[in-house]
Amino acid sequence: MRDLKVPEQRHPEKAHRVDNAQPKKPDWIRVRAPSGEGYEKTRDIMRTHRLATVCEEAGCPNVGECWSQGHATMMIMGDVCTRGCTFCNVATGKPDALDAFEPGRVADAVRKLGLNHVVITSVDRDDVADGGAAHFAQTICAIRHRAPDTTIEILTPDFLKSTPDALEIVVAAKPDVFNHNLETVPGLYPEVRPGARYFHSLRLLQQVKEMDPEIFTKSGIMVGLGEDRQAVLQVMDDMRAADIDFLTIGQYLQPTPKHHKVDRFVTPEEFKSYEKAAFGKGFLMVSATPLTRSSYHAGDDFARLREARLQKLSRA
Repeated sequence: MRDLKVPEQRHPEKAHRVDNAQPKKPDWIRVRAPSGEGYEKTRDIMRTHRLATVCEEAGCPNVGECWSQGHATMMIMGDVCTRGCTFCNVATGKPDALDAFEPGRVADAVRKLGLNHVVITSVDRDDVADGGAAHFAQTICAIRHRAPDTTIEILTPDFLKSTPDALEIVVAAKPDVFNHNLETVPGLYPEVRPGARYFHSLRLLQQVKEMDPEIFTKSGIMVGLGEDRQAVLQVMDDMRAADIDFLTIGQYLQPTPKHHKVDRFVTPEEFKSYEKAAFGKGFLMVSATPLTRSSYHAGDDFARLREARLQKLSRA
């Protein structure tokens, strides 16, 4: 049996890679170790309901802050991914069969945590015909039933190898926010995200808007992977052409020596510059800081996103 705590077993596809040195983090990246009553309560609810979280599996630096407030990003369809992106710390391999009872457990955890806004993400499931689209839809429906006042944000795979109706199945369940991360600039895809296709991911988000204009769309990238400023600005333009509402930009942090190296640590001032540029290009909402992650402060950001749309409509 695989032990996912052992790097060679967690990431067998990276075992042959040359080690990349992990540079010391600057002061603006460092965070406190997770602890406290709120953190422990959230952890216990996740354990009791046998739920995986991207907070733990991806080694998010914000886990202490978010869990202390009862905010956990639940990762459905297991904790083993069929892809092997070089930046990601989620385990790679052959996943178990989908758990039909998982949507109900997720919904019950959302209710117990008393969440106003929840983010649901997943591993890639290229082994399932619809890529897990129906499982996403069932999870959304279960949350609507047990926690009807909770707004729902989903962070989905790209459904690249799925049946043609996969995206329609998810959109029909009407999440409040549909997020799919482009992750990096197109020139780095062969090295950073080899199993994905930049323009397919972009088109996926554009199709969501075409199917249901009321759903907010969201996407994010990491910086510090080796991109330059012009490439980041071009991604912003591509996103706006696809009518994406919300952009997140955060610093890439290298999980292990076998993962893609950190090219550099982008300064807070540079993040501010990216934020200003993105708002200037017409995004309704932008989060660009070193510690920004897709679901970081997602509830507060959703409230601002909704208000920004209302203001835009009132000016039209």
